[in-house]
Amino acid sequence: MKNLLILAFLGLFTFSFSQSDFKSVQLPPSNKMAQFYGQSEPAIAIHPTNQKIIAAACILKEYYYSMDGGKTWTSKAMKSKYGVWGDPVLTFDTTGRLYYFHLANYKKTSWIDRIVCQTAENVDSKFNKGTFPKPNGTKAQDKHWTVVNPMNNEIYMSWTQFDKYASTVSTDSSIIVFSKSSDQGKTWSNPIRISKFAGDCIDGDNTVEGAVPAVGPNGEIFITWSGPHGLVMQKSVDGGKTWLAEEQFIHVHSGGWDLEIPGLQRANGLPILVSDLSNGSNRGTLYLNWCDQKNGAGDTDSWLSSSKDGGKTWSDPVRVNQDDSNKHQFFTWMTIDQSNGNLYFVYYDRRNYNDNQTDVYLSTSRDGGLTFSENRISNKAFKPSDDVFFGDYLNISAVNGVIRPIWPRMDNGHITLWVTLIEESDLLKLIGQ
Repeated sequence: MKNLLILAFLGLFTFSFSQSDFKSVQLPPSNKMAQFYGQSEPAIAIHPTNQKIIAAACILKEYYYSMDGGKTWTSKAMKSKYGVWGDPVLTFDTTGRLYYFHLANYKKTSWIDRIVCQTAENVDSKFNKGTFPKPNGTKAQDKHWTVVNPMNNEIYMSWTQFDKYASTVSTDSSIIVFSKSSDQGKTWSNPIRISKFAGDCIDGDNTVEGAVPAVGPNGEIFITWSGPHGLVMQKSVDGGKTWLAEEQFIHVHSGGWDLEIPGLQRANGLPILVSDLSNGSNRGTLYLNWCDQKNGAGDTDSWLSSSKDGGKTWSDPVRVNQDDSNKHQFFTWMTIDQSNGNLYFVYYDRRNYNDNQTDVYLSTSRDGGLTFSENRISNKAFKPSDDVFFGDYLNISAVNGVIRPIWPRMDNGHITLWVTLIEESDLLKLIGQ
């Protein structure tokens, strides 16, 4: 009965957008508490062998799943004895096992002292109680991301450890740490520090954050992040046992990753890393996507750089958004379809307006970042208010030509969450291919 009510509720909000070539579907909040916090900081993952099965999540403890490619959704609130405190990350391994990572709020210890991994055999199954890498006293563990090695289903996770979150004390620092699981999330290796250079704990430009891992074609582990030394990378070729003596510089992060965007309480331009494991011509290429304001404080852009030699050298950044408006494009996120090597980007975009009205755009590159095509995927603009926290990022997943960007919008201070239903075949039709 509960699911029927949810689907009935969803039916009130599912429709085709008149100003977009694609249909977007609203994800129903599980309860009034979810509506209170707002459905922001989303995650989405498409099943590796059945693209009709999709999982999604958002803060603080929302979980959604679809069995029909995203046309309809069921929602519920995640539970854990360690507490569920946002920053959800979702991934499937090659067997279809689902992993839901989140921050903790364990009443017996301290706030966000660990990152919890809860798993389920299927998207509609019950999640287990959860496991986690070993906590480090009261140090805060935050901003994690994960990747599954498709060769052996090992899970690699990297994140920021704060001595004390938001501390302005000069002796408190932030570092990047790494842990892995070789048994489908049952146990985790002891976290190890992989950043030689620390940051502060203020949660700003001089904090080391945005650690996103990727796996190379020979099992290499790459992790990139941003901080006082700009955009940097670490690398391991032995499954995470050893790392470079110090992180390798990639590019200057112009203006830093803590951006000022009108109408938002905060906005980050932290980097996203993916590796091409397809059998295409760009196999083995690393791609790094981020936002910055090197063209001016009023002109945020999404950028892409690539490496074809395992991270030794990187191409000059190219702009993902193709407008000439000198307006803001922000909250970028990138994914790669490993069936063909196509890159897909989702971001907020203000090119069409002179105020804070905001659209959502999808950008596609089918040639390794040499050229891009763009599609507006929101039906109408929305105008966020800096009185309401709007999160830090968007998300997108693509598998076998099925592309599913997930994005919040804010109307009159109320945040809702949407998934756009996109097929690569429809994108090709729009450009006449």
